[in-house]
Amino acid sequence: MSPIDKMNIATVEKMWKREVEAAHTYKLLAEREPDPKRRDILLRLAEQEDKHAARWSERLTLATGRTPDPKEIERGLTWFQRISDPNVVLHRLEQEENQAEDEYDQLMTRLSDPVDRRIAEEAMHEERDHAVILRTLAGGKIPTPRSTLDTILGRERWHVRGSGWIGDAIYGVNDGLGAVFGIVSGMAGYTGGSEVVLAAGLAGTLASALSMGAGAYLSSKSQREVYESEVSRERAEIEEDPHEELLELELFYQLKGFSAEEARSMAEKIQREPKQFLRTLVHEELGLSEESFPNPWRSTISASLSTAVGGFIPIIPFFFTVGMPAVIASFIISTIAHFIVGASKSLVTTRSWWASGAEMTFVGILEAAITYGLGRAFAGH
Repeated sequence: MSPIDKMNIATVEKMWKREVEAAHTYKLLAEREPDPKRRDILLRLAEQEDKHAARWSERLTLATGRTPDPKEIERGLTWFQRISDPNVVLHRLEQEENQAEDEYDQLMTRLSDPVDRRIAEEAMHEERDHAVILRTLAGGKIPTPRSTLDTILGRERWHVRGSGWIGDAIYGVNDGLGAVFGIVSGMAGYTGGSEVVLAAGLAGTLASALSMGAGAYLSSKSQREVYESEVSRERAEIEEDPHEELLELELFYQLKGFSAEEARSMAEKIQREPKQFLRTLVHEELGLSEESFPNPWRSTISASLSTAVGGFIPIIPFFFTVGMPAVIASFIISTIAHFIVGASKSLVTTRSWWASGAEMTFVGILEAAITYGLGRAFAGH
């Protein structure tokens, strides 16, 4: 076994330092990781990095007669690795693993000894795998296209995937009732409950229904477009590097509690079916599933009609009377409706129907008081 070429000693020593630092950083992250499955993965990564460092240490000792001390590198770790947010550290490590892969690739062209080349080649492939694993581990904190889309559209937490048309309907009634009750209360305070309240309420109901319908259609359509875009991107990644995608799927199963052997067996089995492999990766990596998307037109109709129903409730008394009797009647039926709509949220959440109804009622009363007060204030000018 011949020593490393003199011209490559500095490069190999640099790679040794990188492996020692990475191994120790993985161990620090494992100590701070509460999830046992993620902790085991981090410790396995540390073990592999220690193996790489030990091999390069042996080659450096053979070439220089001096055994490098890993403790010097570990003591020199910066505060970033020690106290920074774990997910930030994971992203930094991913970048370093990608850089290490490139450097190993360059080193391979300069190494002539077969032992050195074998060590570098094995390390290069494992660094690539480590980058994939790190990207997956850190993925829990990265907004997915689906979560970003939900944030942009301003959906409530209870309006989630899986609630279907029932959730759309409740959301629509809630929106229409809240918006038009505010309009009616404000106009009642401003005019004393004249016929103008009915006209304003009807206009608000129509506007809310059209707005909610358009929003529901665009939301469903955007979700479909996001899904199709991500499927195309994932398909390209599979064609470019199937090994990396297989490793990602394998890791997802490990994080769900399967052993490394079980995860690899499941991932390899799914990979044999290209279409299923693609669908599974999109679902596991991004939380997207074609079956979870609602029909755009059904969502539009459901949202529009339910919003119109909710908006119509506060103006019912003004069809029959005007003045304070109509205002009081509107307040009573709207308050009752707020409680019913709030309680109905329990159909798509795990909250108590009573607590949800009471919360909605309080919000409705507060909204009425504020808008009525503003109406009275403007009426005084």
